[in-house]
Amino acid sequence: MNLATDYLGLHLRTPLVPSASPLSEDADNLLRMEDAGASAVVLHSLFEEQVRHEQQELRGRSSHGAETDAEARSGFPDSAAFLRGPQAYLRHIEKAQSLLSIPVIASLNGSTPHGWTSFAREIEQAGANALELNIYHVPADPMVEGSRVEEDYLRIVLDVREAVKIPLAVKVSPFFTSFAHMAKRLVECGANGLVLFNRFYQPDLDLKELEIVPDATLSHPGESRLALRWIALLYGRIGASLAATGGIYSGADALKLLMAGADVTMLCSALLRHGIAHIKTVEREMIEWMEEIDCKSIEQLKGSLSQEHCADPSAFERAHYIRAVGSFTSL
Repeated sequence: MNLATDYLGLHLRTPLVPSASPLSEDADNLLRMEDAGASAVVLHSLFEEQVRHEQQELRGRSSHGAETDAEARSGFPDSAAFLRGPQAYLRHIEKAQSLLSIPVIASLNGSTPHGWTSFAREIEQAGANALELNIYHVPADPMVEGSRVEEDYLRIVLDVREAVKIPLAVKVSPFFTSFAHMAKRLVECGANGLVLFNRFYQPDLDLKELEIVPDATLSHPGESRLALRWIALLYGRIGASLAATGGIYSGADALKLLMAGADVTMLCSALLRHGIAHIKTVEREMIEWMEEIDCKSIEQLKGSLSQEHCADPSAFERAHYIRAVGSFTSL
């Protein structure tokens, strides 16, 4: 049974890749992921805002009270000695590379043009095999046109592509007027792959404290349907790798997305719910199903049910929507 696949130019043993999550902050967890069968790992994201906040906080702490007199100032080391910047993240990449035999994919969430490019260069220098651009932006200004939002995304990819040579994936939002066209433009700007989709966490309201609170709700299996549709529509059309993320819990979930055209299926909430060893379960379920239908390889089934190869191409478009709505009956 050959489960091998290619993603971002990387040859992987299987399509099962843990996506960016708090689990990957711990080096021991990375080893456990590899032991459980992960074919690559995506590290947790480096957030530019977090780096800036840490720098400002450490500057403030190191200089507090130093203005009292010359003797006091002499007792404080240069504040630059405290500034971590992305150093902890870069060391984590280096450590992961030293421990693992599978590819290490870094994840970056920038907030300024300089941040995107400078951190990307440092990540490449630290030895990451590839970089995932985690573009997380909620355009809330009613004066900003949709075309401006798209150009901002494209400029990030262009700038980072010019700054580094390692493969780039873009973890993208589905909220574009013409997503297929936007996907094509991202690839034209230098993306080697697209990760569908970035999951925007929604805030909640605390009725007791009367305040806004974060709510990191885990995904559920039904959420993979959005990625399945768009991967099936994009397969064979944009000349880039396609990764599915969100709602992948079982071998069946992964197989459906692969048949739609995904090169890899990324696991996050499933591992947070069921543990890192769940990767083994998903792989075993995939193998059992493939043996049952005498499928010899992932490449054999990849894209087999994409729109390109589907007997009813309209199944991924409006006609299927009409049939689905008509199939509902009251409980």
